[in-house]
This record gives sequence, C-alpha cells and structure tokens, in this order.
Amino acid sequence: MNTENLTPERRDYILKKISELGSIKVKDVSAKFNVSEVTVRKDLELLEKKNLLLRVRGGAIQLNYNPIEEDTPITIKQQKNYREKQLIGKAAVSLIKENDTIILDSGTTTLEIAKNLHKFKNLSIITNALNIALVLNEYKKFQVIIPGGYLREKSVSLVGPIPESFLKNFYCDKLFLGIDSFNLERGVSTPNLEEASMNQMMISIAKEVIAVFDSSKFNRGSFAFIAPVNKINTIITDSGIDPNMKEELERLGIKVIVA
Repeated sequence: MNTENLTPERRDYILKKISELGSIKVKDVSAKFNVSEVTVRKDLELLEKKNLLLRVRGGAIQLNYNPIEEDTPITIKQQKNYREKQLIGKAAVSLIKENDTIILDSGTTTLEIAKNLHKFKNLSIITNALNIALVLNEYKKFQVIIPGGYLREKSVSLVGPIPESFLKNFYCDKLFLGIDSFNLERGVSTPNLEEASMNQMMISIAKEVIAVFDSSKFNRGSFAFIAPVNKINTIITDSGIDPNMKEELERLGIKVIVA
C-alpha cells in the first residue's frame, strides 16, 4: 500500500474523528492506516498550523475557541450543568483545612463550595460575590470579608479599583477560581474586563490557585485574559474532561481532580 496516496484520506479521517470525539490518539491513526507514528505527528503538526486542531501529548484535541464567550447572567448560569457543579463544589471542600484563609471567587460553582462548609469551625473567607457572602453568613461562625466596589449585575459581584486595592492587604492559603473559558494555549479568560482584573489580583495574593469549573469550559476562549495555564495549581472538574486534555494538564504539572 502506498501510504503517500492515503495522506489526504488520513488527514480527513483525523479531522472527522476530532469533530466527532473531541480528540484523537496518534497510535490509533497509525494502526488504522499502517503508517509510522512519526508520519501521523507530521499530519497533526500541519493541521495545527492551519488552526484545525491543537496537538497534545499522544495526539490532538479539538479547537473550539468560541472566541467571544457571552457574558451570561448568573441566574442562567445556575441552570447549566448544575449536577456537575454540585459534585465539583463538594470535591473542592476536601482541599480546605481548618483555620484556612480562602478566597471564593464569584460564580455558580464557587457558590456550591460555600454551601458545603458545615464541618468547619474556623475559616477566614474573602469573597467579592454578594450571593456567596449571604450563604456564608448563615453559618454564624466564619470570618467573612467583603471588599467594596461596583456591583456588577450579571455576576452579583463587586469589581473595580476599590476591591482590587483592598485585596493587596491580604495573603491567602487558597483561591477557588471560577472559570468561564479555559484553553491550553490562550489560558484562562472571561467575557468581562473588570472581572479579569479582579481575578488577576486574587491570583497574586493566593498561595495555591484551584480552578473549579465543569468540562464544558475546556477549549474555549473569552474576550478578557486572566492568566496563563501555569498559574493554576489544581483543576477540579467533572468526568466529561477529555482524557487527552487531562493527560496534557498533568504533564504540565497541574493536578486534576475529577469529581
């Protein structure tokens, strides 16, 4: 068999499978077309240069930037992937220790963390989300710190130079960061510039950054850049994460917890 004659067919197959499954492995293409893995990697390299896929260790994943992710109101976000967010929230609580100082970013997944802190007696918690602050207040036992700022209606969060300046006075054990969009190349992003700036400040004062988000947020991008992937220490997500994505993240030194 002349493998060169099958080059267009092979590349079409790669794109078709990535479209269907979200990822593909080098060894699978190599076996199907009886070509070397080096040949398949060259295919992937060429297709990546054409912005048709993203290479990862052992294969490639789908590019689905959705470049301008919509700034969706929190009331609508709460209805999406709710069960997954509940599981992620409970898994995140297992990383918290008694007497920790933590930051809970605004978001529907971080809200689930706030709902599951019953076992703790002493926590200091900073949050810029009013809905999260109200949940924390019900415990009657935590030190809850809320920065001032402008109220952003869609996220029910406080943003702007006032809370950013306020946060400079603190240093925290853990930041639980809610994420709108995550991409290996483009990093973490969000539709809103003020939220992005606030998140950057949170990252700068946290000893450990834990990103909590459901798997639908992978391979997406939004308008405002927050941070590169290497600023994240741990990711907690659901079982929908692509195995190749998980493997690549772990190769980069990021701990991945599947809730």
